[in-house]
Amino acid sequence: MFDPTRHEPLAEIAWSEPRARDAIASICHDLEGRFDPERLWPLDPVDSEPGTAEVVRGLYIGATGMLHGLYRLAEFSEPRLDARAILADLEPEPDEEGAGASLLAGSSGFLLVAHRFGAASADALAEVIAANVDHPSNELLIGAPGTMLAARAMFERTGEERFAELWRASARTLLERQEADGLWTQDLYGNRRRFLGAAHGFAGNVRALLGAPEWLDDADAVRRDAYSTARATAVFDGDAANWPWQPDGELDRVQWCHGAPGFITSLAGDDDLLVAAGELTWRAGPLANNAGLCHGTGGNGFAFLTLHARTGDELWLERARAFAMHGLAQVNGRTSLYTGDLGAALLAGACIDLDARFPGLDDL
Repeated sequence: MFDPTRHEPLAEIAWSEPRARDAIASICHDLEGRFDPERLWPLDPVDSEPGTAEVVRGLYIGATGMLHGLYRLAEFSEPRLDARAILADLEPEPDEEGAGASLLAGSSGFLLVAHRFGAASADALAEVIAANVDHPSNELLIGAPGTMLAARAMFERTGEERFAELWRASARTLLERQEADGLWTQDLYGNRRRFLGAAHGFAGNVRALLGAPEWLDDADAVRRDAYSTARATAVFDGDAANWPWQPDGELDRVQWCHGAPGFITSLAGDDDLLVAAGELTWRAGPLANNAGLCHGTGGNGFAFLTLHARTGDELWLERARAFAMHGLAQVNGRTSLYTGDLGAALLAGACIDLDARFPGLDDL
């Protein structure tokens, strides 16, 4: 059901709110101290791939994500950096080739956070969201599903109907491209594949579509088909469930981007199926040497918080807090929202506040 070499035993560290608060403040202070006015937050070599910019600015691994996360944690550590001043001096350049207007690696995520701090206009957001409506990738990180989340957030902030129309335009295109078995083909980085998970595939697309059901022509049908496809592609082992990267592909990942945790945070609604996914996530244990959100302990902990919010079962809160304490012990100085130490701090803070919103997606 998963590759055990990607995981490590859960540390026996009892939940302690005072200890968690101290750790959050320490992480925030350390990360703020690593900021450089010219280089922003230097990219960890592990996160650098061909085509990645030298100075990264976006939500996923860039300065925008760092500022977003640090300000979400303001109740635990008052931010010492002036987000508005930093963002006002930057251009919304994408972090990687082909990212363009995307939410997590491109200009829309940057502008969305900058808008919150008064450093970007609603017109700028509308322009880049419109530019991403027909993106061929059909996935959350760089495709239209991500900018659908941006459009939804901007509608909630401004009440402007143009953002609802941009969301609907993207949704129509996405649903037109959906295939008979409920999945999509991702045209991503020069490769055509069919992914299932939250970052690059089916689960992330469903998150985007069901994030504004009132704007769909037939939300019940979309929801029904999504849950049917999720069950059809799941692999069960008793009371546990996981998903491979691709249909009939290898079954090895248990993380937000690929596997059960991302299905939990994306498809909140089919409680029996998602509880089975939670059991698998707990059985697998924390990700080895990684506190982050995308493919680390932090993201898996947010899956437990999602189940607690859905079911009210305190067991899931206990499990989230166990992962939070483990994650705080995994911090290693990596500076990004999705792959760095902020993931551990955000999970610990969310376990105190009982806030299951997934960072960079639900809290925009």
